[in-house]
Amino acid sequence: MPAEDNFTVTPYTVEGDIDYERLLDQFGADRLTPEQRSRFPDPVHPLVRRDVFYAERDVDSFLDAANSGEPHSIVTGRGPSGPMHIGHIFPFYFAKYLQEQTGTLVYIPFSDDEKYLLKDKSLDEISDSTRQNLRNILAVGFDPDRTRIIVDTADADVVYPLAAAFAKDVTQSTVDATYGEPENIGLSFYPAVQATRLLLPQLVEGRHPTLVPIAVDQDPHVRVCRDIAAKQRYDVAKPGALLSKFLPSLEGPGKMSTSSDAPSILLSDGRETVVDKIRTYAYSGGQTSIEEHRAKGGNPEVDVPYLFLYYFFEKDDERVERLAEEYREGRLLSGELKELAAERIADFLEDHQERRAKLGSIKKELSTYRLTETERQTARRRAGYPDNALSQR
Repeated sequence: MPAEDNFTVTPYTVEGDIDYERLLDQFGADRLTPEQRSRFPDPVHPLVRRDVFYAERDVDSFLDAANSGEPHSIVTGRGPSGPMHIGHIFPFYFAKYLQEQTGTLVYIPFSDDEKYLLKDKSLDEISDSTRQNLRNILAVGFDPDRTRIIVDTADADVVYPLAAAFAKDVTQSTVDATYGEPENIGLSFYPAVQATRLLLPQLVEGRHPTLVPIAVDQDPHVRVCRDIAAKQRYDVAKPGALLSKFLPSLEGPGKMSTSSDAPSILLSDGRETVVDKIRTYAYSGGQTSIEEHRAKGGNPEVDVPYLFLYYFFEKDDERVERLAEEYREGRLLSGELKELAAERIADFLEDHQERRAKLGSIKKELSTYRLTETERQTARRRAGYPDNALSQR
């Protein structure tokens, strides 16, 4: 990486003060244009119109299909290595918004196998995280008729045959160049599993535009999958991508992560916990005293409570701009901004937790979101597995 870059962004490591424009050069993605933003369903989601989703690959074909009523899908997944925080959940609410507006088919893969290979956790620990994470995803409220949830190990009968087929198109040198030298042979194979996850909607439903809304650190998975799709051994289109900036950690710039020392706001946190975390840990763009803040104002661009409101938790554009203006002018104090952000986040979490509490058993709730046997057979067949092989499972 060039010496002037003081940040690292890979699927497994995010460090430093991230320059999102330089990332576009490194990854070869394109800026999301104002015209493209305007083509998202009305009202355009705040994550799109406020430049949180800031870059793309082949988003136009997805928007063409969504706006004309043609088949289209989204793939947005979860790596269940621990509890979910607020940064994990907003892509799923974005996917639900598209599903409600345009009937988008949503595929939600769970990479429990990858997390076991990557993390120092037991299979039991990964399994427990998977169950808890599934409850949070189900609480979002997707349409079961337009949503499929796939757990890599539980759905191995479809995931691994397809991954074996796709692995033939991925060399070890490609894996090393894209991800660095893997820690084990399982991670060498995982890009083929990831490609399966991203191409599965097309293998089930037939060729159509697929969009993957992800944080920018996950873009290498999309690039490898697009290379596989370009081989034209399968009747699939290259999946597109919608790349987002990171929800900041409470301590300032960078990615919010439950695996770092910085605290995260978990989906299980109660109101008092949220207020305490915001008051105690949230990085402020204000001055060191009330008098100085009144005179000089604060900087909303680095203020974490403001950024939380801007990214996701304040839907009103006029309101969020007014807060920024009042903060810059010193009329809005850091403490007041923290209280407002804590209130909005706590309200959101209480609604989410109420829906989660109403869910039944995971097995019962998940049953309507699983791939059907016909869908499994169709996917395997489109990947080149003949019907006579299926009967020998």
